[in-house]
Amino acid sequence: MKMHKQKSRGCSRSEVSRREFLKTSAAMSAAALVSGLGTSHIYAAGSDTIKVGLIGCGGRGNGAIRDFLNAAKQCNAAAKVVAFGDLWGDRAKGSMNNLKKDQNFSAMVDAPEEACFGGFDNYEKVIASGVDAIVTAAPPGFRPYHVPAAIAAGKHVFMEKPVCVDPWGYREMIKAHEMATQKKLTVVAGTQRRHSNRYRATLEQIRNGRIGKVVGGQFYWMGGPVTHNRPRGPNMSDIEWQIMNWYAWCWTCGDHIVEQHVHNIDIMLWALGSPPEKCVAVGGRQARQEPGNIWDHFAVEYEFPGGVRCASYCSHWPKSADRVSERVVGEKGFSNCNGDISGETKWNYQGQEPNPYVQEHVDFIASIKGDGPHYNETKQVAESTMTAVMGRMSAYTGREISWKWATQSSKLKLGPENMHLFGPFEPPPVAVPGKTELV
Repeated sequence: MKMHKQKSRGCSRSEVSRREFLKTSAAMSAAALVSGLGTSHIYAAGSDTIKVGLIGCGGRGNGAIRDFLNAAKQCNAAAKVVAFGDLWGDRAKGSMNNLKKDQNFSAMVDAPEEACFGGFDNYEKVIASGVDAIVTAAPPGFRPYHVPAAIAAGKHVFMEKPVCVDPWGYREMIKAHEMATQKKLTVVAGTQRRHSNRYRATLEQIRNGRIGKVVGGQFYWMGGPVTHNRPRGPNMSDIEWQIMNWYAWCWTCGDHIVEQHVHNIDIMLWALGSPPEKCVAVGGRQARQEPGNIWDHFAVEYEFPGGVRCASYCSHWPKSADRVSERVVGEKGFSNCNGDISGETKWNYQGQEPNPYVQEHVDFIASIKGDGPHYNETKQVAESTMTAVMGRMSAYTGREISWKWATQSSKLKLGPENMHLFGPFEPPPVAVPGKTELV
């Protein structure tokens, strides 16, 4: 969802005072904002330049690296892109060349052609290329491989959401969170609402009791189809074709409840303060025509501690209702989580709103440099992603699922056993409740 964009000045969020900024920042979850770690300065030995590598050079990756560079300019921070990686080496080179041709960023690219890597091990080569940080936007199914490898190598990470597609991947990301904490590394996720002044201020009001005890909510990503139907070349393997059409397959994207609706689910967990205890869901594939095995609609009821229930809806239907929003209900009022509260005590956000797609990178850079709060958002976004995964698992099987079972006992791991080969691979068919097994 494209949110309102507004320019900000310097490396601060807006013209809001430092005291107001710190007050707003206090609303962030403790798992994401780790205080007392001091200045990291784990970058660019002998230099103040942050060297960054891009992993995943598709549309989102190219957009994310530009957001990073815009943030560096806004902060007056020295930054260089020194490596590019993609499954297809020519895409990595194309991404580099396009940045070099862009007058806004050409001086911030310092990568020779030899630093453009292809193949399944492209991420390993980017990580080993002398970078201080990575921006990773490869398909979500690869996140549990790429992010832990970067953290193990001592690199700061900006990762696009979602961060896993199955319980195995969730557990890998939780281990990555613990490793990043030990190494005092910065990790920021592409859940940009967490870096929006409007959302932060509103959630602070909710968490401080302005609407009373939260008793429920509704969360939506209902919109038109996101379609991947790229033709299959004559010599293209199963895996290559599926990754080329990564939004069509559950093992690469997690289904749209995970890939897209995770934004709204993330707000649900932020408002409620914890993952759900269990869920039950329905859904199906009625309008989607292209190849693949993902569904086109889900409806999930999540139950949180204390019996609080929240409804989640997402759909990919043409010519249908378009609703991308959140609504939290309390004993004394309700809120859209994005600047407005109604009820006994009305409230409306009056501050400025820098572009959150850039602001998340401003916060990323400030955390790396030790100029602001230290961020490790790995667990936070992993829990939001796993909440979406759990909803999908419930809908696919028709079963009610508990958080404890899904995160601790489920053996589900999607995708081919060998993630480093272009070869044959037949994903499961479209799920059918009552037939698809709960693993």
